[in-house]
Amino acid sequence: MRTALFLLRHEVRLVAGIWLWAIRRRHGLGNGDGDGDCTGFGYSRGQGTMMLGFGFVIVIESIMMSVLLRNYPAVQRGWFMVDMYTLVLIIGMHAASVVRPHVLDAGFLRIRRAAHVDLRIPLEKIAHVRRELRTTHERADGELNLAIGAQTTVTLELTEPVAHFTFLGRRRDVRLVRFHADESDSLVQALVPAVERARTAPSALPDLPV
Repeated sequence: MRTALFLLRHEVRLVAGIWLWAIRRRHGLGNGDGDGDCTGFGYSRGQGTMMLGFGFVIVIESIMMSVLLRNYPAVQRGWFMVDMYTLVLIIGMHAASVVRPHVLDAGFLRIRRAAHVDLRIPLEKIAHVRRELRTTHERADGELNLAIGAQTTVTLELTEPVAHFTFLGRRRDVRLVRFHADESDSLVQALVPAVERARTAPSALPDLPV
C-alpha cells in the first residue's frame, strides 16, 4: 500500500508538471524567474534531446504494433493504451524537470530532479561548494549523486548530514551532494555569498525574564 501511494503521488506530480509547463509556470518560484529572494536554476537542458528521442521511439513503436496487431483488436487497444501511458510519463518527466528547478532562497538550497527528488539543505550546513564536472559516479554511503545526462557539475560538502528520502520513502543521511545545473557557474557564484551570510547571521537572542 505504501509503495502504491508513493507511485500515485509521483504520477500526480508528473501530470501537474505537464500543466505547469503548458501555462509557463515554475513550481516554487511564483509567476516569474524568482519570487522575492528566490532564484531558480534549471538543469533540464542536457536531457531534452534524449527525452525527445524516447518519445519518438514510442510513437514509431505504437504505429508499427497497431499494424502488426490489426487482426487482434483487443490486444491492439491494450498495447496502444500502454504506449500512450508511457508517452505521457516521458513527457511528464521532462516537464517536471523544466518546471521544478533548483531553488536558492535566503535560508535553503532546494535541490531537485524531476518529480522524485526534492532535497532542502539549510545554507548554514554547507561547508564547501565548488564547480566540478564529473561524468562517473560510484555509489557510496553518505553521498548523493543526481546526474543529468550522466554528469554532475556542482559539488556540495556539508557540515553535518541531512536527510534524503528515496523514491519509495527510504531515508538516507547524506553529507556530500553532487548535482547538475545548466548554469553551474551562476549557481555557485550566487550560492557562495548566500552561504557566508547564513553562517555570519546573528542567532536570535533568548527571551529575557520579565
